[in-house]
Amino acid sequence: MTIAQLLSILKARWISAIVVALLTIGATVAASLLMPKSYTATASVVLDIRSPDPIVGMPMNAMASPSYMATQVDILTSDRVAQRVVQKLHLTDNQEMRKRWNEDTKGKGSFEAWIANIFQKKLDVKPSRESNVIHVSYTNPDPRFASALANTFVQAYIEVSVGLRASPAKQYTEFFDARAKELHDAVEVAQEKLSTFQKTNGLTGSDERFDIETQRLNELNTQLVTLQAVAAESTSHSAQVRTAGDQMQEVINNSLVSSLRADLTRQEAKLTEMNAKFGDAYPLVQELRANIGELRQRLETETHRITGGVGVTSSINRQREAETRAALDSQRSKVLRLKALRDEAVTMQRAVEAAQRAYDQVTQRLNQTSLESQLNQTNISVLSPADEPTEHSSPKIILNILVGVFVGTLLGVSFAILRELTDRRVRTLDDLTSGLDIYVLGMIPKPLHGKLSGRNSPMVLPTNILKRLPKPGT
Repeated sequence: MTIAQLLSILKARWISAIVVALLTIGATVAASLLMPKSYTATASVVLDIRSPDPIVGMPMNAMASPSYMATQVDILTSDRVAQRVVQKLHLTDNQEMRKRWNEDTKGKGSFEAWIANIFQKKLDVKPSRESNVIHVSYTNPDPRFASALANTFVQAYIEVSVGLRASPAKQYTEFFDARAKELHDAVEVAQEKLSTFQKTNGLTGSDERFDIETQRLNELNTQLVTLQAVAAESTSHSAQVRTAGDQMQEVINNSLVSSLRADLTRQEAKLTEMNAKFGDAYPLVQELRANIGELRQRLETETHRITGGVGVTSSINRQREAETRAALDSQRSKVLRLKALRDEAVTMQRAVEAAQRAYDQVTQRLNQTSLESQLNQTNISVLSPADEPTEHSSPKIILNILVGVFVGTLLGVSFAILRELTDRRVRTLDDLTSGLDIYVLGMIPKPLHGKLSGRNSPMVLPTNILKRLPKPGT
C-alpha cells in the first residue's frame, strides 16, 4: 500500500477513524478518572563511606565500590527487611489480614512472609547514580499509610544492617573466646614447665650464675697459663741442677754461698803459701787443710740445699699446674652443663613468649569482635523522612490522555484500513492497474463545479462493475 492509497482511504473513511480515536480517548479518560488514586511517599537515606571504622579506626574503602550500593539495595528489598516491617507494625495480630491470608493461601505457608510479599510489591528502591543516597518509595491509596510504610522500611533496613554486622561479630566472639581460653591454659602450662625446670636446676631468670661460672672458668684458664709458664721455668732449673747446679743463679746470688766461697778461696791461698814455706807436715798446714775441707763440705751442703729447693719448687709448680688443670676441666664441664641448661631454659622461655603473643593477639581480636557485637550504630543515616504526600502519583491523567490520543489515532487508522480491506473500492489509478490488472485508456477530469456533476469527489465504480471490464489483450 502506497502513501497515496493510505491517504485516499483515510480521506474516504475519516469519520470511522475519528470515531474510534474519540472512543479510545474517552475510554482512557474515563478509566483514568475512575481508577483509585494512589499516593507515593519517598524517604532518603545516606551511607557514610568516608568516616573511619569506629572499632578498627581504618577507612572503609570497600564501601566505595558500586557493588556495595547494589548490596544495600538488595538488603533493602529483601524478605528480612520486609518481615521486620511486619513485626514493627504488629500486623501479625490483625485478624482481618489473617482472614485474607487464610482465604488466599488456605492457611499454607508463613503469614508473616505473605504480608511481607504484599508490601514488597509496592516498594520501590532507587540508588542515586553519582552519590551515596538511596531513595525508598512506597505507593498506597492511603497517603498516611504510604509515608508510614516508607519510614518503617527505612528503620527496618537500619536495624537489619546493624544486625547483619553484629551477627558475624557475635560468632567471631564465641570462637575467639574459646580460643583465648585454650591459649591461656597453654601459657600457664608453658610457664609452669619453665618454672619447674628453673627450680629443679637452680636457675634464675637472669644469667648471673652462668656469668659467674664463666668468669671463674676464665680465671682458672689464666691461672693455668701462668702456672704452666712457672712450671716450665722450674723444670728448666731442675735440669740445670743436674748438670751444673753450682752455676745456678740462685746459688751464685746466695750470700752464704758467696761468703763460703770467699773464705774457701782465702784459705786455699793461705794453704798454698804455708805449704810452700813449711811443707805438708807443718801443723798449721794440716789445720788449714782441715778447715778447707770443712768449708768445702759446708759449701756443698749449702749448694745442695739451694738446688734441692729448686726441685721442690718445680714439683710444687707441676702439682699446682695439674690441680689447676683439673679444676679448669671441671669448671669447663660445669659451664657447658649450665649453658645446656640455659639454652633449654631459653627454649622454654621462647615457648612461653610465643604462647603469650598468641594469647595477646587472640585477646585483642576478642575485644574487637566483642565491641563490634555490641555496636548498635551504623553508617546509614536518614537524609529525609517520608512526609505524607498531598498529590496522588497515579493515575496520571495528562500522560494517560497523551497515550490515549496516540493509541486512539493508531486504532482509528487501523480501523479505517480494516474497513477498506473488507469493502474494497477503486480510489486511485494504482488500484486499477495493480488490483484489476488492466490498462487505463482515459481519464474523465473532475468537474469544474459541483453542480455539474452532483458531487465534488472523483468518479468511483463499484468493484462488481470493474470486474466485468475486459482485461488487456482480450
